[in-house]
Amino acid sequence: MKSTKAVEQPNMKAHKLGIVGGLGSLAGGDLFFKLVKSRAVLEDQARFHFLFEQHPFKDVLLPLDAQASMTSRKFYVFQVCKSFEQSGVDAIMLPCFASHTFRTEIQEEVGVTVVDMMDALVQHIHQVAKRGSALGILASDYVRYSGLFERALGDDYRLVYPDDATQTMLMDAMYGPDGIKDGRLEGVPLESIHQACLSVQDNGATLIVPGMTELSLVCADLQRRGIPTLDINEIYATFATRGPGNPRTLPFKLGIVGGVGPAATVDFMGKVVANTPAGCDQDHIKMVVEQNPQIPDRTANLLRAEADPTMAMYATCKRLESSGANAIAIPCNTAHAFVERIQGHLRVPIVNMLTETIEWIKKTYGSKEPIGLLATSGTVKSQVYHEAANRAGLQIIVPAPDYQNLVMESIYGERGIKAGRTDGLCREQLLTAAQHLAEAGAQVLILGCTELPLVLDHCDSYELNGREVALVDPTTILAQKCVALAQRPSLGKSNKAG
Repeated sequence: MKSTKAVEQPNMKAHKLGIVGGLGSLAGGDLFFKLVKSRAVLEDQARFHFLFEQHPFKDVLLPLDAQASMTSRKFYVFQVCKSFEQSGVDAIMLPCFASHTFRTEIQEEVGVTVVDMMDALVQHIHQVAKRGSALGILASDYVRYSGLFERALGDDYRLVYPDDATQTMLMDAMYGPDGIKDGRLEGVPLESIHQACLSVQDNGATLIVPGMTELSLVCADLQRRGIPTLDINEIYATFATRGPGNPRTLPFKLGIVGGVGPAATVDFMGKVVANTPAGCDQDHIKMVVEQNPQIPDRTANLLRAEADPTMAMYATCKRLESSGANAIAIPCNTAHAFVERIQGHLRVPIVNMLTETIEWIKKTYGSKEPIGLLATSGTVKSQVYHEAANRAGLQIIVPAPDYQNLVMESIYGERGIKAGRTDGLCREQLLTAAQHLAEAGAQVLILGCTELPLVLDHCDSYELNGREVALVDPTTILAQKCVALAQRPSLGKSNKAG
């Protein structure tokens, strides 16, 4: 079920809020009503846009006892939050105390701020209750024993809960047959809740704090009886409609176009991990990979006009973009012949491995000597390395035809690298071509196909029959660049809090 209110006016930035319904249908509906009639919305109705989503949730009627499982609830909340994220909301409201026991887990996995209901409640309580006073907490067994209120309020207030018998009566009033969650807002359920309020007042509570959002449905009745209780839905609505807060920066996420080729993708990911300064698992970079070996062969297209890989590469990049990638890496040299066509149609940058490699070589080895290129014939024909080198003032030399054939055979041959070999004939063929380039004057050799570093390592000095050359692995350079980007906070995505 989706409901909307207000239409965004031209030249006016709307504040779009998503409300997760279905966790308590009546409480969710009550929150929506209080949002609509809040002062901020009534004074500027054209600015606010609300999305209310409620889907079938199989555990909604189960009582939240102390041993209740949150697994289904977590998955439900996550799915609705991801739906809101795709809808472009500015913030998400989660009107459920039990769900706020795992709000931070959800927040880590979605790119939109999930407005903290406990933060709203604590800020309000600080305004109306003296520090050190006693608060009466009416919560489900699960929330009561989760420590949620102790973490939020325990340092500043004395928390008072109902005794065991009264707590059982409170749970029955909320979750039992014909209870508050079933829409019975009068009679026995209301009287039971009133008695629970009186019991915590007898133990010194000066303010009744709700730990169930359904208590908002009877809050006015309790207040008319002189019970000093808070309406959490009204507090939450007021808090969320104050407008965007400080931008939230999400962790950097690297998108990887994989499968071009498959082994090189795994090799590149290993290099990202190896080059990341991390003291624990959580310090490493988030990566989202689409391992898509069905992207048409780039070399076959460039040499023989076979299937064009542009559309498949673009679609893969768009999926990575939709997955929240801040930057995209393509660990395939030949694929960079198609990057220029794609980049202008993406919102996130493709980190150009070829440009980064040439700049690194110039900075490390200077620009006086020619650079040897070991690459597929498609990469050579595309001239993408030549163009990058020309812009940097470097000269590229490539193997003579017979030696270029050896490079291709080492990659694509029956005993080649793409067939899973990394030693033997393929290595001999590659070293023969490398020796040829060294004899032609190259002191730096680019391993310009991502399969080649599976055979030869990135190193400053490699001896070829008495000649020393530097071997440069573009995937290592790309990995180092991506790690450097991840250390720059400005490349994280910012989302505004409600």
